[in-house]
Amino acid sequence: MIAVDCALEGRHLLGGRPSVACSPAPDEAILRVHTPEMLAHLEAVAADGGGWLDSDTVVRPDSVDVARMAAGGAINAVDAILAGTIDRAFVIARPPGHHATSGQSMGFCLLNTAAIAAAHAIANGLKRVGILDWDVHHGNGTQAIFYGRADVLYCSLHQSPLYPGTGSREETGIGQGAGYTVNAPLPPGTNDDRFLDAFRSAIVPAIDRFTPQLLLISAGYDAHADDPIGGMALTDSGFRTLMTEAVALANQHCQGRVLAILEGGYESQVLARCVTDAIDSLDRADGMSATGRL
Repeated sequence: MIAVDCALEGRHLLGGRPSVACSPAPDEAILRVHTPEMLAHLEAVAADGGGWLDSDTVVRPDSVDVARMAAGGAINAVDAILAGTIDRAFVIARPPGHHATSGQSMGFCLLNTAAIAAAHAIANGLKRVGILDWDVHHGNGTQAIFYGRADVLYCSLHQSPLYPGTGSREETGIGQGAGYTVNAPLPPGTNDDRFLDAFRSAIVPAIDRFTPQLLLISAGYDAHADDPIGGMALTDSGFRTLMTEAVALANQHCQGRVLAILEGGYESQVLARCVTDAIDSLDRADGMSATGRL
């Protein structure tokens, strides 16, 4: 995160900005979306000195504490937005979260920060929360957590085929949640124009129909052409346009209330530029947005 802080400082985007504390998320908030067994297992692994949960996901002695703080930053941002203290925020914290299911940490993700934030918003009075996920990988965990619910709309643009292998167009929800999952899988090499076309044709109409009261963004930047993990071809300009148009949707449907949460992005300078551009886009909506930084 040092590169992000340096980029924000270099563009004079830190001074005078409202801040959101990244305090540890309480069990009550985590257990709205994760099982007690999963949380207990994570804490036991950390207390025992750490270890590998799978081939991608490692726990260090302080990993669960850090993941709690990332989720806590998102919860605090939701609280500030609902209180009217701020309208928009970007929680810049790791580890990412969107692969973590209710009962399993995976794919670098320990706790599902976006899901915890959405469930917290619902528990505190909102009826409809939209989640827009533009990480290069499909957010299988977020989708699974809300797959049978009608109060959270999950929309994902992602590369396919790619880990974790979920996110087909046919995955649209079950039971009360039927129709409240929208996936737009895209082939490797997708550029700005094709990505934005999919966003405008598949995602925007779904959000327009749903009319969320809060828009959460799982903001991954590993679909960038220079990211070492993904295989997409987005540019800084494409991500700037995505955030600008997402803010416009929030202005239209939910009084400008947007909470962006950092997911993937593994080239430090790309990540720094894209996060900085995103915060600038949030600021341009109407005044200065808040940040939570871990």
